[in-house]
Amino acid sequence: MESTYLGRSQEPIAHYHPEQAEDFFVIEGALTVMMNGFIRVYRSGEGFHVPKGTVHSMWNATNGRTVMNWQVRPALDTEYLLETTAGLAAAGRTSSSGKPSLLQIALIGNRFRRVFRLAKPPYIVQRILFSLLTPFAILTGHKAIYRKYID
Repeated sequence: MESTYLGRSQEPIAHYHPEQAEDFFVIEGALTVMMNGFIRVYRSGEGFHVPKGTVHSMWNATNGRTVMNWQVRPALDTEYLLETTAGLAAAGRTSSSGKPSLLQIALIGNRFRRVFRLAKPPYIVQRILFSLLTPFAILTGHKAIYRKYID
């Protein structure tokens, strides 16, 4: 994939991928990366590897844009996660910082637990909380995947 981060993007929530490794290469600009509690800035021409299970987040702390190449192995259903969350954001169904509601997060967290997990709270707490919230999320019309957002 190729991703573009606009200047002064917000740091996303720390997360990890339990079954996937990621490789990033900065094509243009600079990318700030928090990995395992350490922060480093990668600049154009530099790359880095995120092993599976490694807590991380990344953002553009500069005024210019950052463009990077991004590979996830194995891909699993990461594409559907990204299309779903991007679709929710484009439809105005997230906060101003791009975060879905807690009920939406519960469904997404359950559906995509093989490809994406929040760093906190502990995973067992997430599983319990998401399982308790799932019936309420469904009753209020939320879905784990919205077919209209899937390409």
